Amino acid sequence: MTRDRIRTEEFLQGQGLWIVLNSPKANILDRAMMSEIGALLDQLMENRRLKLVGFVGEGAHFSFGASVEEHLAESVAGMLELFHGMFRRLVKLSVCTAAAVRGQCLGGGLELAAFCNRVVSHPEAKLGQPEIQLAVLPPVASLILPLRVGQAHADEINLTGRSMTAARAREIGLVDEVAEDPRRAIEQWAEDELAPKSASSLRFAVRASRWRFNQVLNNELGAIEQLYLQDLMATHDANEGLAAFLQKRRPAWHDD
Repeated sequence: MTRDRIRTEEFLQGQGLWIVLNSPKANILDRAMMSEIGALLDQLMENRRLKLVGFVGEGAHFSFGASVEEHLAESVAGMLELFHGMFRRLVKLSVCTAAAVRGQCLGGGLELAAFCNRVVSHPEAKLGQPEIQLAVLPPVASLILPLRVGQAHADEINLTGRSMTAARAREIGLVDEVAEDPRRAIEQWAEDELAPKSASSLRFAVRASRWRFNQVLNNELGAIEQLYLQDLMATHDANEGLAAFLQKRRPAWHDD
């Protein structure tokens, strides 16, 4: 298929694949990009030699997250279906995943990175879930961050919307390593740790190691989707927060 928003680059002698988010500067995870990623992941299901799928942003930033315009009431259901479909496909693929983070890693971009088995960040990167500042919430992060960093740190991230430094993210376990060249650090880790191992057995190990993590995503993400679509988006403030952001003005909360 023709790809406009992503490109792929092989490494690890063809057993590793970078998915490059190729829409700088912000590398927004819009519906077009998510559709391309989903179609690629479907193709990769048949690649039995694959040991690692890595995500990296083109340019200075990893990703500013999903499109705010596509969060609006008339399009949010389709956007969430595509976005959450990426994670469901990654669970089904059952290969090791990694994220090489530079610059801003926000919203849906952080959800994608946080899903990965290994996250390596540049020292100057900033990571955060700013959705609450727009009066919405991050469904995937709401489920996986408590498992990755613990409930208290997940609350810090999801309820404040503040960005954190790479050092802070490393301290709480959101980031596994801080390196000047995150992409190269992941490639070296893959060469040292994954290359000598069976691709088949690694898939089983990923499934086993992620058993609870995957069960939470598979069994509970639908409920969070419905909370978002049926309850949150029925409120004045969720729609006001999005509109105010797009119109570059202060929101007028009704607290309902």
